[in-house]
Amino acid sequence: MSSENFNVLAAFAVVARERSFTRAAAQLGVSQSALSQTVKSLEARLGIRLLTRTTRSVAPTEAGERLMRIVAPRLEEIEQELAILSELREKPSGVIRITAGEHAAFTVLQPAINRLLPDYPDIRVEIIVDYGLTDIVAEGYDAGVRLGEQVAKDMIAVRIAPDMRVAVVGAPSYFADRPKPLVPQDLTAHNCINIRMPTYGGVFAWEFEKDGRELRVRVDGQLVFNNIALRLESALQGLGLAYLPEDHAAEAIAEGRLVRVLDDWCEPFPGYHLYYPSRRHTSPAFALFVEALRYRAPRQGGDARRPA
Repeated sequence: MSSENFNVLAAFAVVARERSFTRAAAQLGVSQSALSQTVKSLEARLGIRLLTRTTRSVAPTEAGERLMRIVAPRLEEIEQELAILSELREKPSGVIRITAGEHAAFTVLQPAINRLLPDYPDIRVEIIVDYGLTDIVAEGYDAGVRLGEQVAKDMIAVRIAPDMRVAVVGAPSYFADRPKPLVPQDLTAHNCINIRMPTYGGVFAWEFEKDGRELRVRVDGQLVFNNIALRLESALQGLGLAYLPEDHAAEAIAEGRLVRVLDDWCEPFPGYHLYYPSRRHTSPAFALFVEALRYRAPRQGGDARRPA
């Protein structure tokens, strides 16, 4: 497309969007008469009327509406790409706002910013810990983190962590005078440390799966928390059974301070994904952050590797 044709289509798109030659001319920095002549020349070239003009208003014709549907998204994409190219001339900078749950913030986001920020002092990262399914567009976030199964289909999703497992654990002192649960239904007879999460509309029902069979068990107990640290500490103190991300309980299990139960009912599930709108303008700073988070599957005989 020649620069002349590009400018003519861009001028038409502004007039059609604003439905006013006056407002469009002010945005484009040209006179109304010059803008009117530009649109007329486009109509003459196509041999069809694109705008209906009255003394009070301007509205696209059917042909104008069709041209607008075709042209407007492409003009926006071109403008976004030009903006990206312009930003590449400078060192990546800006604020990146992310919303995530506590576990993802500590285990995935924190290690990534530890690697990224020392080399890019002009990038600032704001992480808000929130257990709700936040509308990232409405709340002004650049991206969010959710488990893979929770990401909306209209979002771009980037895998940032491997599959996960949970662990049901209790202290040896807790089991001193209690039998260990053998199936999830046995939990109803135990003092369980409950989890309150807005995502689930209240107290979370513990989820289990074995051989394709899924179970959700509503447990009861003396304690309810909305974070991981308090659940782990309460389990260590023998106050009840806790349902925790496996990696948070692994050390205490290995040391014998916690006993794991129902292991065969805790199958892997999709891990964390970074998600953001498909039409989002990705700045160099945001692109760097995504690459710092992107999960690389383990190599044969080795560990997963993340970009430095």
